[in-house]
Amino acid sequence: MVTRGSTAQTPALSAGPFAFAPFRWLLIARTIATLGNAAAPIALAFAVLDLTGSAIDLGIVVASRSIANVAVLLFGGVIADRLPKHVLLLGTSLAAAATQAGVAALVLTGSATIPLLILLSVLNGAVAAVSFPASAAIVPQTVPVAQLRPANALLRLSLNGGAIVGASLGALLIAAVGPGWGLALNAASFALAGFFFAFVRTTRAAPSIDGAAPANVLRELREGWQEFAGRTWVWMVVAQFALVNAAFVGAIAVLGPLVADETFGRASWGLIIAAETVGLALGALLALRWRPRHALGIGVGLVTVTALPIVGLALMPLVPVLVVAFLIGGLAIEQFGVAWDQSLQQNIPPDKLARVYSYDAVGSFIAIPVGEILVGPLAHAFGTTPVLLGCAAVIVVASLVALSAGSIRRLTVGVPADQPAPALDPA
Repeated sequence: MVTRGSTAQTPALSAGPFAFAPFRWLLIARTIATLGNAAAPIALAFAVLDLTGSAIDLGIVVASRSIANVAVLLFGGVIADRLPKHVLLLGTSLAAAATQAGVAALVLTGSATIPLLILLSVLNGAVAAVSFPASAAIVPQTVPVAQLRPANALLRLSLNGGAIVGASLGALLIAAVGPGWGLALNAASFALAGFFFAFVRTTRAAPSIDGAAPANVLRELREGWQEFAGRTWVWMVVAQFALVNAAFVGAIAVLGPLVADETFGRASWGLIIAAETVGLALGALLALRWRPRHALGIGVGLVTVTALPIVGLALMPLVPVLVVAFLIGGLAIEQFGVAWDQSLQQNIPPDKLARVYSYDAVGSFIAIPVGEILVGPLAHAFGTTPVLLGCAAVIVVASLVALSAGSIRRLTVGVPADQPAPALDPA
């Protein structure tokens, strides 16, 4: 139940997000899903390579999921704003478990074909597109406003840790008994996550979508777009990350392995990538303690730090240098991630939040394939070092342009001193 309280902290508030049962169940469910999901891409890659040995087939299977995910994201936001989010998360978890169980069964029985894997990947990507906006938008319904920052930091810390553990355990399982069992682990994790999502009981925001009126998806998408486009700080950050993601992923995912092969070797590249994940975890721990009032402006500025790993690859491809650069970059980007979630959750109306998250995801991710496709030919034409430095420059310039917006620098988060904070009854 949501009630109005005084500005004084209740014992539950002082105890932090863990004092609230809906948040505890949400944290458990999302962490379990991440544990299995971290192993899935590794398992699927080896399953396809075992089947055909073709990198082209692997690319088609992986791309089919990504395309379906982007195509359905906006509609996923509409659905998440129409339905109770905890019910939707339960349903999408079970649907994801079914699709991954299907893939696992095909691989384990030797019945897999590329068309079948593509079909199931498309279904899984569509399910994920519905799940993502709901899982992000439900957080404000599980804790009071005063606990949003630590709640988001704890979620990101848990998800990063789950990804590390899940990928490690999954890799061992795949090496020991084959990729089919890694996919089975993913299916089981989704099913177990669905069980825990069933306990995430929250109060539902009064919907702006008239539940009695006939569904009008275009109108609902337009409402979400107006909320998204009507706030300069929202669309400018998303535009920033369209460029940042394209440059960063293109440089790291495509040119990074190329530099590794030419200099310090593949084994060290894995260590370097792991350093970024450690930085993300440390960044989440920092965000638990550090609560700046202008967190979004600080986070947007810190995104410039993510250019350091790319500059290191271009000018000093030495393992110690890159480990430090990737760790610092991960720590910096996590400050933005926590601030961004808190800013959206505190400033966007709850009944439109899932749709805004879906526009955010589409805008932020849609340019990633462009970066991945372009950096290879550009490096062939101009050399790897100039292209890496160009990617770093894109990140810095895009971030500084976004930071020049007063609405980003001035946006505040936290509970205003003159406004009572809503308090949720724990458990």
